[in-house]
Amino acid sequence: MSSTIDDHPAGPASGPVVASTRDELRAARESLTSRDVAVVMTMGALHDGHAQLVRRARAEHDHVIVTIFLNPLQFGPKEDLSRYPRTFDADMAICTDAGVDIVFAPTPDVIYPDGDPGVRVSAGPLGTVLEGQSRPGHFDGMLTVVGKLLHLSAARTAYFGQKDAQQLLLIRRMVRDLDFLVDVVAVPTVREEDGLAMSSRNTYLTESDREVALCLSRALQAGADAAAYGPSAIRRAAREVLVEEPLALVDYLVLVHPTTLSDVPEWYRGEALLAVAARVGTTRLIDNTPVLVGPGGGRLDVFSPETTAASAPIR
Repeated sequence: MSSTIDDHPAGPASGPVVASTRDELRAARESLTSRDVAVVMTMGALHDGHAQLVRRARAEHDHVIVTIFLNPLQFGPKEDLSRYPRTFDADMAICTDAGVDIVFAPTPDVIYPDGDPGVRVSAGPLGTVLEGQSRPGHFDGMLTVVGKLLHLSAARTAYFGQKDAQQLLLIRRMVRDLDFLVDVVAVPTVREEDGLAMSSRNTYLTESDREVALCLSRALQAGADAAAYGPSAIRRAAREVLVEEPLALVDYLVLVHPTTLSDVPEWYRGEALLAVAARVGTTRLIDNTPVLVGPGGGRLDVFSPETTAASAPIR
């Protein structure tokens, strides 16, 4: 029988315990009444997309840990680490409202006590395409910190948003290939009322930038609406929306297999990932949607268990 939010504790009435060191996290973890613990990993600047991840974790597990860590390994020398929004007090309010038990908010010297780590997780070939091509080394840094936080949190389940589809795929592959004893759950992308995918980087957008940025979600919807007619129709419909907005500098628009990230051929029928990245003003944005290609096809919230099984952990 599936659980509901009423089946689980509501979280501490006084708000989450805040841990900033390994020892504090361990002590807070040991004080929990159950080993049924989920983790939601963030870089801070929380919004309702993060809150939705926490609410889902809260509904399905006895306890929830949220990590807030701005990971320097994920940022290249010309990227936005220094200006990335830092909103800890507002983040804590969201965590309190969502019933989080523990917030782990370490500094870089806690996560990387010897400085730049000598050993990192390699994302392999899947980490060099799409976002990896534009941001070399980004996914190695992401997987390294996710691996460390999975160990430190000792969670049974980790929740990630479908919006970061390539990241989600790579985390699932790491969990499978390196035998992490954790389940990875995808939660559908949360969008603003106008369709813009929620992102901490949306705070960088001016009012006019935001109007331009809406072409990404419109392109994805147009592509999904053409899914019944095959890959070429999907790509064409999405591209037609993007070319009408010259102020969006498109990095890529792809229709790829959800577990290999290879372009799907014209004869392909089944689930695929329609993904786009573009620079709007000074901000680089990404968005995607799973689609079912072929007769009766259309937009999906997340991929089916059968599709994600190829990157699921082996028990």
